[in-house]
Order: sequence, then structure tokens, then C-alpha cells
Amino acid sequence: MKRRVAIFRHDLLPLSETFIRSQAQALREWQPILLGYRRTPDGLSLDGLDHHLIAHQNGIIQRISGATRFWLHSPDHSAVSALRNLNVSLVHAHFGTDATIIWPSVKAAGLPMLVTLHGFDINIHREWWESGHGGLRGRVYPRRLLEMAQDPAVHFIAVSNAVKECAIKYGIPENKVTVSYIGVDTDRFQPAGLPIEKRKNRILFVGRMVEKKAPLIMIYAHSKIFDEIPDAELVMIGSGPLLPAAKQLASRLGSNVTFLGACNSDQVLSELHKARIFCLPSITSENGDAEGLPISILEAMSCGVPTITSARGAADAIQNRTNGVLTKEGSISDLSINAVKILKDISLSTSLSRTAASTINQRFDIKHCTHSLQGIYNAHSH
Repeated sequence: MKRRVAIFRHDLLPLSETFIRSQAQALREWQPILLGYRRTPDGLSLDGLDHHLIAHQNGIIQRISGATRFWLHSPDHSAVSALRNLNVSLVHAHFGTDATIIWPSVKAAGLPMLVTLHGFDINIHREWWESGHGGLRGRVYPRRLLEMAQDPAVHFIAVSNAVKECAIKYGIPENKVTVSYIGVDTDRFQPAGLPIEKRKNRILFVGRMVEKKAPLIMIYAHSKIFDEIPDAELVMIGSGPLLPAAKQLASRLGSNVTFLGACNSDQVLSELHKARIFCLPSITSENGDAEGLPISILEAMSCGVPTITSARGAADAIQNRTNGVLTKEGSISDLSINAVKILKDISLSTSLSRTAASTINQRFDIKHCTHSLQGIYNAHSH
């Protein structure tokens, strides 16, 4: 009989978190059960996956009780009961922020826990949290994360080497952090559509419209690309607080930009099969937030789309100018120059396309990555 793992995310599951669902679906030696407190409105379909919502009452007394538990960092008896009734051997929490919420209950249930660190949960400066910028409850997050890290029953998974380095600098012991890539479904994300050299000069951006994804830098760079390649178009997928500013900037620059808003995985795949280049000009936000290893980059590479990025964790996948291009963070000129070169140089673009797809197949296929994850499960479970 397969052992069971409870995969915890407070809200199940935002549209942008297909990577959690995909990883759970790829498990073969373990039986996954998604565990959370509530369903995300208009979130991802969980069809075919076991999932369980922890009993959560919204009355005044229950809210007061919940707040008291949070500040005392005490177990939620409903969560403890759920964990015991589900008969799991291990809890796998995604994001350090969620892990600190569920940990008292996991500990009370006598279970070990793995915590996947993705980026913002370990990159954002401690001072930002502690000064209250992440809300009143966020003030205690750094302290609780480091306290949790001292428990022998807790181990961390970093989605890239850059995230592991940040975790160590944050104060998590090096021997408690293992790098494990989430990976991509290469059976689904594979080259299709017209060959790269026959596609329109279409640049694709996929990411939330937030500071670290640098959508405004992408639009400025596109205006420079447009000066040299008049038929170059930019398609931007994503929503978020910077979307109005992005639309206003594109209008002011007179750029050929199409905004598609938030899209599901099938829509992203369709756009990848039409793109000539994929660009993600990530930067480090003022509060320290930065990319781990964006799944969007791996999906683009898996589809054979030449990829340009400055994402901090991208060096785990990209060998510069061999299977993609790594640019200087925040450099509009570096981004635009490299994009123009790829669009104009058919030999380069086809070489990058072929090598990128090969890299993902060899190193980042989700079946291989999840097999490694299950090894971590085995090592840290009861």
C-alpha cells in the first residue's frame, strides 16, 4: 500500500500554481492528498486529485479562537484531527509562509514536514516582514520560520540553488536544505506549431504584473526592438497591480503590445507554440523579492522557444548562449540587443530552440524530478 503525503497549501489552488498540482499528479510511489483551509475562487480544477478542506468556521467566536491560536502559535485541533484521520506519513507544505501556519498542528500530530521554498518566502528581507509591510501577522514570520528550522522533524526543499543560498543566508542550516526541481510535463510542453524560424516575430512574456517580473522593463525593451524590427510584437500574459501602468506605458510608447490578462495552462501552451522568443526580465524587488526558478521558463524551453531572462535562479537551467540567454538584471539595452540578435539570426534561434528542449527533457522532466522528490519523502518520513 502506498504511503500518504498531505500536500498543504492554505488556499487550494490559485491559477498560477499549476506546478503544485502537476507535481502531486506526477507522484507514483506516494499517494498525494491536497490539504488546505479553503478553495480558491475560480482556482485550478482539482479533478482526479484527493483533496480535503480543514473544518473552518467563520463565526466571531471561531475567528477570535483562530487569532488566539495564531499569536500563541498553538495547534489547530481541526487540522490535527484531519491529519490523523487522513493517515498520512508526511506533510509537504509549499511556501514557508504557509508552513509556519500549519507547523504547530503538524507537530501536535507527531508528523515530519517538508517545506518547499519557492522565492518570495525566503528572498524578502527580514526587516520588511518585521516592520509590518507584510501585515501584522507577517511580523512574526521570520522568527517562526527559523524556529521551525531548528526542529529535527522539519526539512526544506529549495527550487533552485539560488533559493538554497538565500535560505542559508537567512539562517537555515545548510544540511537542512535540499535542492529539488519541480520540473515540467515534457509530454505536454513540447515543440509544436510552425518551426521557430517560420514564426512571426512574436515575443511572449508570462508572469504576474508585479515588480519582480519587470513587465515595464519588458515594454521599454520591446520599444527598442520595435525600432529595429518593425513587425516585432509583444504578447503579455498575466494580471496584477502593474497591469494598468503597463497598458499606459505601451500606449504612450506606441508599442505593438497585446495584453491577454490571466490565462490558464492550456492558453499559455497555445501561445508558446506561436512565440519566436520567450522573455522574462526579472529583477530583485526593493524588498528583496526575487525569482526562484520560474516554471514559465522551463515550459518555454521545453517547447523549444528561445528564452531570454535575468531570473536569479535561471542559471540552474540555462547555459548562457547555448540553450538560452542570461541577461543583466534591469538592463533594457541588454535585453533588447539579445532579442534582436535572436530574431535576426535564424541559425542562433534554431540552435537555442533545439538545445533548450533537449536540456529540459534530460534534466527537468517532471517524472524524473518527482522521482527525486519521492527519494526525499522516503528519507524524511516515518
